[in-house]
Amino acid sequence: MSLPLPAQQRPPSPVRFTEAREHALRRTIQLPGSVESRTVSTVASTVPGLVVDFPAREGDTVKKGQPLAQLRRQTLEISLRAARAQLQEAESRQKLAERNLERARDLFESKVFSQQQLDGTFFEFNAWQGRVDQLTAELDRIRDELDRCTIRAPFDGVVVREHTELGEWVKVGDPVVELLALNQLEILIDVPERYFRSLKRGGRATVTFESLPGLTVRGRINALIPRADPQARTFPVKVRIPNRGRRIGVGMLAQVSFPAGEPYRATVVPKDAVITRGPQKFVYLMNGDNTVSLLSVQTGSGVGSWIEIRGSVRAGQKVITRGNERLQPGQTVQGQLLEYELP
Repeated sequence: MSLPLPAQQRPPSPVRFTEAREHALRRTIQLPGSVESRTVSTVASTVPGLVVDFPAREGDTVKKGQPLAQLRRQTLEISLRAARAQLQEAESRQKLAERNLERARDLFESKVFSQQQLDGTFFEFNAWQGRVDQLTAELDRIRDELDRCTIRAPFDGVVVREHTELGEWVKVGDPVVELLALNQLEILIDVPERYFRSLKRGGRATVTFESLPGLTVRGRINALIPRADPQARTFPVKVRIPNRGRRIGVGMLAQVSFPAGEPYRATVVPKDAVITRGPQKFVYLMNGDNTVSLLSVQTGSGVGSWIEIRGSVRAGQKVITRGNERLQPGQTVQGQLLEYELP
């Protein structure tokens, strides 16, 4: 049985390497948070009525202006027709009063009508004008109530709770549905006192989710609430994030990373270069004679596909980023450069 060749006598293994670089980093704070919606609304009825249609159901996605419930309209429609008829009569009488006023003015100038008779026709015209205005306002009120019989979504969102049902009578102010906006979300984080003063409104944050592996979302600090929990001594901080594709749900747990402190210079390598063996981390360094050395390192902050390392690796040295999982120290390799974009 043949024995495996020593590492120095094996044919060169093909690998890809990347040069370590020096990059400006900032230390990060990583804290847990919970997803909240920026807009949660209990949509209520603004008119009393009987629910005759209830298309909105829990879990339904609705657009702004989309009907959530429909109330009975017949009584208001009857009132609308009656008000229109009254307005038509009042407008006819107002036009007649206007013609009478014009004739009265001519007769007054001819000394046929007295001032009292002229005043009487003027007051009658004003009375019918007022009646027309009153009935016009009444029509506007009835139309407004008819429009509000259709209860509509005030914003794009998801129905998360139903508060009424088909055939129920709702009063003014009675809840119809609870609506949740998912386009813009916030992460609520309880920040320890020692970190709170280092955060600024508008500052950047990076958010990941345990239940959505591979998803990283960029956000900004939207609110710093300067009132601490009296027991935990933590301050509420809110980070606004987009929700493209609506993959993120309200109530999800999140990990939020904030940059903190002043920038510093550090050695970074691609994350692919780091090998983890239990609690220890290593990188393979490609030497000038095309052999490799295994070096123990410690990792720090990440920046895109790169990560900070602390150890004996220096900027400009070649670290193996592909094929490193099968190498042994001292082995000869045939390397090819592999570039990684550095943010």
